[in-house]
Parts: sequence; structure tokens; C-alpha cells
Amino acid sequence: MAYHGLGGTVVPDPEAAGVLPRPVRRVFRLAVSLANGRVAIPRFAGIVGAAVLFASTGLYGMVLGGHTGAVAEATTSAIGFSIDNVKVSGNLQTSEIDILQQLGLDGSSSVVFLSAANARQKLMDLPWVENAEVRKVYPNTVEIKLSERTAYGIWQHGDELSLIEKDGKVIAPLRDNKFASLPLFVGDGAQLEAAAFAEQLSNWPDIQSRITAYICVGGRRWDLRMDNGVVVRLPEENIARAMHALSTLEQDQQVLERDIQTVDLRLPDRTTIQLTADAAVRRDKAVADRAKMLKKQMMEKGA
Repeated sequence: MAYHGLGGTVVPDPEAAGVLPRPVRRVFRLAVSLANGRVAIPRFAGIVGAAVLFASTGLYGMVLGGHTGAVAEATTSAIGFSIDNVKVSGNLQTSEIDILQQLGLDGSSSVVFLSAANARQKLMDLPWVENAEVRKVYPNTVEIKLSERTAYGIWQHGDELSLIEKDGKVIAPLRDNKFASLPLFVGDGAQLEAAAFAEQLSNWPDIQSRITAYICVGGRRWDLRMDNGVVVRLPEENIARAMHALSTLEQDQQVLERDIQTVDLRLPDRTTIQLTADAAVRRDKAVADRAKMLKKQMMEKGA
């Protein structure tokens, strides 16, 4: 648009030469108003502007450095959403310290930024945890409910001792004596057949109660170590026959109370008993003494 000034002179409109975009026009008008003194600048505008500039710069730096989440979490914690109370139930073997460390909870943790799903997955990685539930209770509480695995026995593999479940899955290394009453299974592969084999001996509770170790031999058969050190060698097949023979020997001759080292039941038609070293010496001496006595008797009769 153009208009005519005095004397017919045409004065160009600054916006007519080329129409400026609306945001630019507003800035242009503001600049003109400031230049003409029609707009008053607030007294503290410089301070406010500097503060906004520094805040913007700081926010930009946090975004570039990846610290936005940490700052937000610290801020929400400071205004009352810090995790001050963690309620744990169902944990018998898992300590609360292990739980807090696993979740990374400290004084600056915020309930707002805690992911219940991620927390549950982290807890599932703990050795004793079979299942976990995590619930956030605002403003400052986290409730955790655990279901733990059950130890069935102790598995010895080489020099290592591990706690196992009934299906043979390893729970954790054995660290203390509070599980000493659990049955001990020894040898490679013993943990996988432990429960099934022990169940086969349940028909002979008097003998089974005296077993201190189930020893898997070559992954094919088992030896039993009794509470007095006697080793019972069982066959690969027909374990029931061997256990019946052992039960009969125990009832009739108290074989497991004698000074013997092994009871070998691997052959179906015979039972082999090996004496301890001391018992073998005593037996040999007794045999020699009896031979001398018989020889003496024969000599006396010949005289």
C-alpha cells in the first residue's frame, strides 16, 4: 500500500515494498516503539532476562549431558516423593539389604520415577526369588511381596556345594550350616536325579534315615554312605531287590552296626561285605590263633 504526501509526492509504505511475515512485523513494531520511547522497559528486566538466559543454558546443558532424569528425580524427591518406606514380605532367605541394593534405592530415589515393572524384573534376578510383586504407594512408599524357592537338597560337584530345588535347579552356593540337615547328593548329574532316586528308597525309612550322602557313580548307579561310614553299593537296575536284601541283613544280623567298610549288593545272587582295615587285622589274627589252637590239639592227640 502507498499513500500521497503533500505536493503529490508518493511516500512508500515500508510494509508495501515487501510484506513481512507476521512474527517479524511484531518484532519490527516493538523495535520502533522502543526507539520512539513509547514502550517503557521494566526496572528489573535485565536481571530477569539474565536469569532466564542462565536457566535456559543450564537446561540445555542438562539435556545434552543426559542429566535431565536425575535432576527431575531429585526435584520430586525434595518435594515429598522420596522413597522413605520400603515394605518387604515373603522374604526368608533374601535380606532387605540385598533388595535395596538390587533396586538401587537410596535417599535420593523418587517413587514417581520408579518403574514397578523394571523393579520386579531386577528382583527376579536374585537367586532365591521365584516371583515378585512391586507396588508404589504415594507419596513415599514401595511395597514388595516375594515368593522364594524351596531348597530340597545339597549338591556336591567337585569342591563346590550348592543348594538345589527338587527338580535339580541350582539355587545358590551353600554358605552356612543352617541347611546341613538336607540330603547330600554327590557327583555330576546327581542333582537331576536326586528326588526321583531318593523317592525309590522311601519304602525303607529306617535305612533311609541313616543315609548321609547319595553318591552318583558314573551317571549310572548309586552308592549310599551311612551315618557310621559304611558304604552300600547298589546295582544299576532292580534297586528294590537290593534294598530288600539290605533290610533283611540289617534285621537278622545288624550288618550296618558291624565293623565293615562296604556292603556290595550289585550282583543279584550274592552280597559281598568288606571289613574295615582294623577289622581285617583282627579277623586275620583270630584265624591265625584258631589255626594254632587246632594244630596244638592235633599234636596232643597224636602224642
